[in-house]
Parts: sequence; structure tokens; C-alpha cells
Amino acid sequence: MCGIYGSTIVYNESQVKEKLRRTSFRGPDQTGCKVYKSDNYSIVFGHNRLSIIDLDVRSNQPLSYLDHIEIVFNGEIFNFKDLKDKLHKKGYTFKTTSDTEVICAAYLEYGENCVNHFNGMFAFVIYDKKKHQFFGARDRLGQKPFYYYHNRRDFEFASQISSIQLHNTNLTISEHAINSYITWETIPDPLSIFNEIHKLLPGYAFVFDLESGKLETKQYWDIDYKGENIFNGDYKEAQSELKRLLSDAVKIRMFADVPVGVFLSGGVDSSIVAAMATHAYDTKVKTFSVKFNDKGFDESIYAKKVADHLQTDHNIIECNYNEGIALIDNFHHYFDEPFADSSAIPSMLLAKHTKKQVTVAISGDGGDESFSGYHRYNWINQGSKFMKIPYPIRLIMSKLTGLAPHYKLKIISEFMVYNSIESIYIDSKTDKSFSQNTGLKDPKEVDELKYLLHNNKNLIERVSDFDIKTYLNWDINTKVDRATMAYSLEARSPFMDYRIVEFARSLPSEYKFKGKNQKRILKDVLYQYVPKEYFDRPKAGFTMPFENWFRKELKEYVLTELDTKSLMEIPGINYQDVSNKIKKHMDGNANHYPLIWKLLVLKQWLNNNKGYEIR
Repeated sequence: MCGIYGSTIVYNESQVKEKLRRTSFRGPDQTGCKVYKSDNYSIVFGHNRLSIIDLDVRSNQPLSYLDHIEIVFNGEIFNFKDLKDKLHKKGYTFKTTSDTEVICAAYLEYGENCVNHFNGMFAFVIYDKKKHQFFGARDRLGQKPFYYYHNRRDFEFASQISSIQLHNTNLTISEHAINSYITWETIPDPLSIFNEIHKLLPGYAFVFDLESGKLETKQYWDIDYKGENIFNGDYKEAQSELKRLLSDAVKIRMFADVPVGVFLSGGVDSSIVAAMATHAYDTKVKTFSVKFNDKGFDESIYAKKVADHLQTDHNIIECNYNEGIALIDNFHHYFDEPFADSSAIPSMLLAKHTKKQVTVAISGDGGDESFSGYHRYNWINQGSKFMKIPYPIRLIMSKLTGLAPHYKLKIISEFMVYNSIESIYIDSKTDKSFSQNTGLKDPKEVDELKYLLHNNKNLIERVSDFDIKTYLNWDINTKVDRATMAYSLEARSPFMDYRIVEFARSLPSEYKFKGKNQKRILKDVLYQYVPKEYFDRPKAGFTMPFENWFRKELKEYVLTELDTKSLMEIPGINYQDVSNKIKKHMDGNANHYPLIWKLLVLKQWLNNNKGYEIR
């Protein structure tokens, strides 16, 4: 896990060093930089290394392979040993024991198709001196970030936007990206906060021709949203295959030349990862969880119970108010652009203290999307039954239930007037706090809607596909990457092994979600390791007690940062409506902490990035 950088724009030496230093927290073990010149162009490659595999200086980057390949690479290729053996038999030689050389050899052997041979999380760029081109790619699910600037002549790329932003005088802030952020709580791919910088989409590769300045991107992988690949075995066979895949996914992610641990929340996903890790590891596995002092937010007791059963070396990290506030103040420095998932704060705390003992942490991220684990899958399933009622009757029912004083009935009343359950789902996941009169594209109109709005699969499968392409990529992966990299900790998730994602997409829905039993098949695998009664409780989220903090300890901070004048400076929002919501929250009449946190993060970013035109 590292930070990569490269550019065809000519910067002086001190500027390049500053760009690399800005994100040195991603790789504090070594900083490398090379300049390549030809008659027609000049190139700089930079790399901040977090040493995980082959700690020797021979694996430092930028790395040269043979006489004409240069590479900068962020991430891990988990199947690199098997791939290395195959390439060795084809005549390729290797001077290191790292996975970086394997990418180079695979590129030479398989060309642009090499990405289909990689099982991992990655973002890399290869400079092919013979072809006078860059070839690069981002992993299938977007675990590793890749930002780029392209003006039809020059090309600049980095793991984080701030490395491109420094000394680049051609940037403007995107009002559409701000509206998208307010709508989705994050900035959807391929957008960034700047109009001129983009994200390479997950599952995409690119070629940049250094002579012409032409950039071409191409998708090499996607989920099967058409429902063409169907598992034909029975439930027991599916259970056996899932156990095999998960076990291998955990095992290959436990390999490292540095200490490895496991994030353990006590939920289904992290517990099954911890269980399989204990079986794959020869020594006692270290596990880590967060404890909140605020009532109603402490789930650490469940993690401790699982850890005791698995006999792990368990570490409970206490989250206190002062430490949480300190992270809020520096939030923009690590996330680089507005990001509103408040669970990023406890994720950063977990990473900060975990790093004191290990350099790699295995997580359970990605299980909910593939195996129908979120609460919303249950209510969307129930709500779809209401949508079968003829619309005129639903309209009457809506008016009647809307008169009831009960809050939940009022929500049901609002949903009954929708034309489709898909529209309800989209609105439930988005915020309408921006003004529709901006003249810009509606931020809800994302290309990923194609994974939801079709008839190839049933509703739950389509919702899961949509979440994999949106929430998992835009939110979860961004949060995990930035929160862990802020403390030079590498996070690996077995559930994002593409083999498991593809297998889960092939399973019948009832294998994953039957009756009210969500993640059915995953639980049945888990219960082979940990007693079922440990999980007879409601699913918990990974959140901070911001609702109370904003009314008490942080009240003055919120009212100062988000006063009327400050709200009017934020483009695209209905500041009067937002101001009323903040007042209702402070009065205890509503819970609008997600909106308040979202605007605090945005305002902090704007305050630290003054001088840019917004358009």
C-alpha cells in the first residue's frame, strides 16, 4: 500500500518533492522519484512506499523491469505467487520477491489483458519506453484510488487529489461535484471536486500516448448485472463453495512480511474473517475493535465475546471525545475532497491505534452488499409489496396515513405516492438539500442507475448490484483507504475478492435473503466457527455519537461554522431550508446530524481551498 504520482507536466524539483511530501503518510518508509526524458516529452514518476512485501530496497519504486519498463504501483496482487510461477515457466526472471515485478512481467506477456490475471486491489501506471505510452489500471471494485488530470496534451496522476492540485494553476471547483456531494454524501466517480481532475472508474484500464497526448480508457471487468451466470448447485453445495472461496481469500490476504491483524466489530462479516484468519495463521491472531463511551454506541462487548471464543489477542480501542474532535480538525488533510460518512472518524481512530501493533489489517467490508445484509434490503423488500396496490388506491391511503401523528406512518405516506419502488430507493439514499434551480445536471442522474433500472433480475439483486457500484465504491472504499492510509496502515478485505463477488451475484436470492434472514448463507458458514447465539441481536452500524455532540459539546462550533452567512456561501443549497433543519436539530425536534456533518466537512474544505473559481 503506497502513494503513486506521475506527470508529463514539467515541474521543478522542489515542486515535485512537495507533491510527494503532501501524501507521504501513505508511504513513509521510502520516497522515490525518477525523471525520464526524450526528444518530445519529459516524465516524472514518484512513489511513497509503505513496505509490506519484500522489505528490501530492491523493491523500492519507481521500479525498472528489463530495459524498457518503469512502474509505480499502489496496492497488492494477492495471487502474485501463482502468477509468478507461471511467468517463470515462460522464461521471465525476477530480482525481487515482491508483486511489483510480476505486474511488469504479466504486462509483457499478456499485454493490456494482464489486468484480468490479477486478483488484488491496485492502481498502477507502467511507462513502456518502446511504445512511448503509459498503461495503467484500477482494480475491479475500486479499492485503490486513481486521480488524473488530462488536458488533451499533458497527463498527471496520483493516489490522492492533493498531489495533483499542488502547483497546478488550471483548476476550478466543480459546482456539480458539490451538488453531487450533498446528494450522495460523497463525490461519485468519475467526478472529483475539481472540474479538471477525474477518477479512473473501477474495473477500467487506460492507455495514454505520450506522442499525441491522446487518452483512451477501457472497461475490463464488470459485475454480471444481466443475470447470465447462475449457480446451478443446491444450497449445501453453495455453502461449501463459499466456505472454500472465503477461506482462500482470507489466507492469501494474510501473507505479508510485516505484522498482520484483523478488524473485529463482532458482526457477521468481521467475525467470519477473524475465524478463518485464526485457522490460516500459525500464531495467535491480533484483533482490534473500537469502544465508544457514549451510551448506545458501544458494541465492543460483542467483539470481545467472539474474540474470546476464537482465542485471539484482542485489543479494545476506546474512542474519547477529545481524540474524535482532533480528527475532525484535520479531516480535510487526509480525505482531500469533501466526504460525509461520519463513520470515517471511528475508522481513523481504529486505524491510528491498530497501526501501533500491526501494519496490515484484514476487514469485513463488502459483505453486506454481496450478501444482502443492510436493513434497507428488508424494508425495500416489504415496500415492494405496497407498490403492487393500484396507484389511485395508494394515493387515498397516502392521504389517510399522512394525517396520523406517528412518524413512521408519515414516512409510509410519502412513499405511497411514488411511481416505483426503485424511485423510493434512490430518494432514500440521496439528499434534496441542494437547489434544483442551479441549471446544472441533476446529481441523481448517475450512469450507475443502469444497474438498478432494468428487468434482468429481481429487486433485491438489482439493489445489491447498484450498491456495489455506488455505495461500496464511492463511500466504503474511499473511507477505508483514506482512514487507514492516514496512519500508514494497509487494509485488506476478503469479501472484495472478485471471485466472491462474482459467486455471490450468481446465487439465488433465497440463498442470501430468505424470509427475514439476511446474509443467510454467510451466517451458516460462520456458525461452523462461532455459536449462532452470539449473533442473535439487531445489526449495528459503525457510527459516532454526533447527534448528541452537535446539541451539546459541539453546539457553538456548529452554529458558528454554519451560520446564515456561511450557508449562503455554499453553492447550490437551499440555505433557508438547511438553517431551519439545523434549528430543529438543536431544539431536539429532529435528527439532522448527517446533514450538519456533511456541511461542516464541506465548509472546512472550502475554507482551506480559497481562491479557486467555482463553476
